[in-house]
Amino acid sequence: MDRQILARLNEMRRKRHAAILVTDLSGGPDRLIVEGDALDGVLADAAAAAFRSGKSAALDLGGQSLFFNVHLPPPRIVIIGAVHISQILARMGALADFDVTIIDPRTAFATPERFEGIDLIADWPVDALKERPLDSYMALVAVTHDPKIDDEPIIQALKTNCFYIGALGSRKTHAGRLERLRREGLSDAELARIHAPIGLAIGAASPAEIAVAILAEIIGSLRGRDVSSPKGVAP
Repeated sequence: MDRQILARLNEMRRKRHAAILVTDLSGGPDRLIVEGDALDGVLADAAAAAFRSGKSAALDLGGQSLFFNVHLPPPRIVIIGAVHISQILARMGALADFDVTIIDPRTAFATPERFEGIDLIADWPVDALKERPLDSYMALVAVTHDPKIDDEPIIQALKTNCFYIGALGSRKTHAGRLERLRREGLSDAELARIHAPIGLAIGAASPAEIAVAILAEIIGSLRGRDVSSPKGVAP
């Protein structure tokens, strides 16, 4: 592999940017495609499909035999709130191959006993996210019902283009949330990206059912995101 391509690939991986190393199987030069690069025709369609699926494969494109080696950042779910739904969602998310982090400053809830084996941060999100910032390969799930805890990470998730942003609460609760966030300078287009009420509309009632609905919505957003954007903005 060309050293310059290898160096750029390693840089993309450090920055948690998705990339595809394209190898011409007939002996032509390698090429690196970074998510958001301007592409045309069948190459654009093939790259978009590869970025969404995350699967490497050999392809025949326009008479060329190519191998797409896909490098995606490990997708992560960041849950704001150490509540009952979080206990179930964290385990389910791990089973679905997501890295999961839970952040909650309320030490009565954020205990190792309740979240054994889960990356748990008992701190205010505004402080925790300074050390571990959000990015476009993260899903933000806000479930505390407390604006002092939920609002700031939602703002950060919108600004950093998290592929999914969901917030627990009724439509009335969400309407109040939207008014607060508008006062913080966020546009209606940005606010429209928040999934609220959170989760697919499957009539979920129990914490376990709500966790299923949330995880399904997260997966749908990850696989259906707009990979033509430099930051992979989800629809």
